[in-house]
Parts: sequence; structure tokens; C-alpha cells
Amino acid sequence: MRYLWLSMGWLTLTLGTIGIFLPVLPTVPFLLLAVWAFARSSPRLGARIMRHPRFGPPIRAWRKRGVIGRNAKIWAVAGMTAGVAWAVWLGLDMRFIAVQVLACTAIAAWLVTRPEL
Repeated sequence: MRYLWLSMGWLTLTLGTIGIFLPVLPTVPFLLLAVWAFARSSPRLGARIMRHPRFGPPIRAWRKRGVIGRNAKIWAVAGMTAGVAWAVWLGLDMRFIAVQVLACTAIAAWLVTRPEL
């Protein structure tokens, strides 16, 4: 199991790193998963992510108090809105768009109710 967790940690760390450069791919959620997986396989790697000067503070805030920064909330809701707008612009099936709207609305409602820094 240790190798499975280690593989999952590296995969999610890689996706989080890619998310730094691609605005549509979230960074911190993948890093949260990486820390979680590394805690089960390599606590040293998980601690290293937690100590990172840029990404460590939001991860620690989430793990300790369930806090999400206002800027992260704004970007997440804007990204979901842009995704729905893009689906409408592409002329996708309205049933698909309706499911997308429902999912994004539920996620956004949950997200904006989380405590802020």
C-alpha cells in the first residue's frame, strides 16, 4: 500500500505543479491530496509541501481550520462560471449544461460558505 500512496502523492503533486501554469487546473486541491497521500507513504515529502513558502500556508489553513482564502474562492467561482459560459458558447447539449450548472452551483455554494483567512 505504501507504493500506491506514494504513486498517488507524486501524481497529485505533478497535477498541482501543472496547475501553477494552467489557470483551469487547480493547484491547492491537488497539493492537499498529495500531502494526504504522502502522509501515508512518505511523511518527509508531505512535510516538505507543508513548509513550502507559497503553497504551505493555504494547505495548513485548510487542514487546521477549514479556511479558504477569499482570492481562491473568487478564482474558483469565476472558473466555474467561465466553464459554464464556454459550454453554452460551444453550443453543447442543454442537458449537459444543466448538470454542469447544478454541480457548479452546489460546489460554489459550499465554497463560499467556508471560513476565510
